[in-house]
Amino acid sequence: MIRRVDLRGRVAAGEVLNLQALVPRAVFDVEAALDVVRPICLDVRHRGLEAIREYGEKFDHVAVAELRVPAEALKTALEELDPEVRAALEESIRRVREVSLDERGSDVESQPAPGGRVTQRLVPVQRVGLYVPGGRAPLASSVVMNVVPAQVAGVTSLALASPPQKEFGGLPHPTVLAVCAMLGIDEVYAMGGAQAIAGFAYGFEGCRKVNLITGPGNIYVVAAKRFVQSEVGIDSEAGPTEIAVLADDSANAAHVAADLISQAEHDPMAASVLVTPSETLAAAVEAELAIQVPQTKHHERVAEALGGQQSAVVLVDDLDQGTAVVDAYAAEHLEIQTVDAEERSLQISNAGAIFVGGWSPVSLGDYCAGSNHVLPTAGCACHSSGLSVRSFLKAMHVVNYTREALQEVAGHVVALAQAEDLPAHGAAVSVRFKSED
Repeated sequence: MIRRVDLRGRVAAGEVLNLQALVPRAVFDVEAALDVVRPICLDVRHRGLEAIREYGEKFDHVAVAELRVPAEALKTALEELDPEVRAALEESIRRVREVSLDERGSDVESQPAPGGRVTQRLVPVQRVGLYVPGGRAPLASSVVMNVVPAQVAGVTSLALASPPQKEFGGLPHPTVLAVCAMLGIDEVYAMGGAQAIAGFAYGFEGCRKVNLITGPGNIYVVAAKRFVQSEVGIDSEAGPTEIAVLADDSANAAHVAADLISQAEHDPMAASVLVTPSETLAAAVEAELAIQVPQTKHHERVAEALGGQQSAVVLVDDLDQGTAVVDAYAAEHLEIQTVDAEERSLQISNAGAIFVGGWSPVSLGDYCAGSNHVLPTAGCACHSSGLSVRSFLKAMHVVNYTREALQEVAGHVVALAQAEDLPAHGAAVSVRFKSED
């Protein structure tokens, strides 16, 4: 069901291992998808609402007369939400908000010289378009992960798009609408795919263009986000989900197998990787997969993901080599289930999020840990962070110097301007003191 990659003894034999290439990922060709979304985005730019409606009918197989979801539909969705689900969402919102408040930070003021003051102001982005997928699963939790940090950041204008669902009369999934109502988001659009991204980027009748687009989606959503980057900011280009588990003999094989399955459930292209020095654990996990996969609801999708080239059991010489492998892999989600899990987590530089110990599964982070589940994929964790309150803030320097403070440094400014052959830069400073000469 899941292949093995055996690295044991290869370094001792003199081989130089390319750790980044050892565990290949699913093919996710955004460049090829750009050819598909480019004409869609340009059409939306020129024809706006009419084009979005046409593409929605073509790709989502439902005609939507009014893209904006009526207030009554939001209210009804919340009223009809299962009380148990509502309680779970309320707790998720509370925890994400608490973490976001702690992370937000405040303005920082520095005084590099007497009378010279530089303040770094954290300023919220003014208008944000949030995208919530509606494909294989209605990711209502993604509403929480996008909206709450944006609200804590102070974003004053939030618009949300989620694909129309034929079974719900052309509206987004009712649970998505219910969470919007819980969070006070009333600008919600029944639109999905590349046309939704373009609609936010360029604006259309009744919807102002945004400054930033966030949220995960399929390859066409990702490609559209790449295409519109000249118009707006984006959070990331999120590909298929990934889990890597670094584990030793102390790990529970049934738990590890369940965690691998939980991410494989997302998509046939999802990656599930176990890295371990223990042949015993590897065999036990493989046996558990054989038991658990047929019992899970989406067993066909899970089996395809686990059997794909992007999933593997990687056998290593020891935990130190295993740590190097997962750090090079830079997984979206990294679980560490070892006897020294907390200490070993400090050795990791590259991961979207780290889940420490046997009682911190990725599923907890997906919903109720307080962390954010919109995370970098495809190795991008080596240079990018997951979504957070900081994603919705801009850092802006405010410079305030007195006359005396400027005079003290004027000679240095003039000297540097001359060195760069930009004499007018220096003159803009020296002119202020000419009356004293």
